[in-house]
Amino acid sequence: MMDLYRRTVTRFPLGSVSYMFAYGSGVKQQVGYGEIGAKPAPNSVIDLVFCVRDSLGFHAENIHRHPSHYSALRHLGPRFVAQYQERVGAGVYFNTLVPLQDLGLTIKYGVVSQESLIEDLKHWRHLYLAGRLQKPVTDLVNPDDNPLLKSALDQNLLSALLVALLLLPERFTAYDLFLAIAGLSYKGDFRMIFGENKQKVHNIVTPQISEFFALYQPSMSRLEPYLAVNMHGQKPGTRKPAILFEQDKSRLATSQHLRRMPKELRRRLQSNAASRGDFPEVVEHLSLSPLLPKVLQASVNDIVWRSSVTQSVKNIASAGVFKSLIYSYRKAQKTFAV
Repeated sequence: MMDLYRRTVTRFPLGSVSYMFAYGSGVKQQVGYGEIGAKPAPNSVIDLVFCVRDSLGFHAENIHRHPSHYSALRHLGPRFVAQYQERVGAGVYFNTLVPLQDLGLTIKYGVVSQESLIEDLKHWRHLYLAGRLQKPVTDLVNPDDNPLLKSALDQNLLSALLVALLLLPERFTAYDLFLAIAGLSYKGDFRMIFGENKQKVHNIVTPQISEFFALYQPSMSRLEPYLAVNMHGQKPGTRKPAILFEQDKSRLATSQHLRRMPKELRRRLQSNAASRGDFPEVVEHLSLSPLLPKVLQASVNDIVWRSSVTQSVKNIASAGVFKSLIYSYRKAQKTFAV
């Protein structure tokens, strides 16, 4: 598959690309889909995201190379497309259902500026691409050579782990943990009401437990004073040890976790908490409140709901009405088929 990805992306203007990843059911194994093999399954769509330093330059060159990838918005020029990307929705511009006939492949690709992606990763302004990057993806450009971006990616994973710990009880399984993490960017998504499979989070986590564990191992190491991992017995029907976690649920630990929440989530917590005052006062109240998990989940949902609605409306214009209808129909087919 990596060779296929390389042959796919080399046709795009890569000069300003600082990071690139592939994600979704065509890339990562999910329950209800065929095995991910050397070639994509028929009718599958490969999802890609290009993180670029210069959105205007990328779109100008890409429209010149691939005008058919764009909707009628291309006629308004690359400057308009770049501004539409930055100013509307979650800061991403998607071209949907792009056929690459020479490769026997259909792709959907998003373009985001590095500045916008870093802001979402660090502060959860939209929790849109940040949410996708809280789950395993396939890196096509290694972010390790970009310290600013790598630091933001790591911060996003740590934030997701901290929120999951606040939502979970003192003892829990690896499945519980990664289900909580993967669910952060789905529970508030309005598409979970109208279009997505209600078991989507379970379907993502179940076959990818080991990948989640590898992804979050560095963040877990940073939280060793608060989190212990135990191997206990065996999973039913397997020879693999069951992975159990135990965390510190003291008021002090809870307060420490809350103080490390991303900026947009802190703002939502202040708005949703029964206590009024600055954030340290809200932390003092929530660290003692049995309603903390509900308030926290509602605050995360607030962020996700807004970005999922605005980005979905934005995608109708960027994809075009006809492609949007086809894409929605295919999503509905997958939902009812799984």
